[in-house]
Amino acid sequence: MRHPGLVQWEHRIKAMFDEIDDELEDKYGGTCPLHPSRPERGSTSNREADGLFNVGADFSAGYGSSLGRGYTVRVRMATLEHVPPALRAEIESDVEHMVRIRLPSAFPNRALSLERDGSLLRITGDFHLGPVNID
Repeated sequence: MRHPGLVQWEHRIKAMFDEIDDELEDKYGGTCPLHPSRPERGSTSNREADGLFNVGADFSAGYGSSLGRGYTVRVRMATLEHVPPALRAEIESDVEHMVRIRLPSAFPNRALSLERDGSLLRITGDFHLGPVNID
């Protein structure tokens, strides 16, 4: 059994990153050829599994980070080609901007922020899930 607050959190964060994935595909989808085993954009039921981008966040306990626990934002490109550092930096900057814009509307009434943690982006703040009612 999973905490209902966690299920809701995961649904909201996935929806936010699916929107970001769509924007990245629109803007950068043709810049690099897809990995030969990667399906074309829109050919699967999950945006993480097709197209050039897989954008999301993974929970980190924050050991070794001055920011503590949070969600580390990841941007993966499914290509065998070398991605020029300038292009990667531009994409990561766009992702940072998109997350900053969407975070408040995806998680209203939450004190969340996006922080730089070295070369990483980390979502930090209020991850409280609320009580579990077992009747």
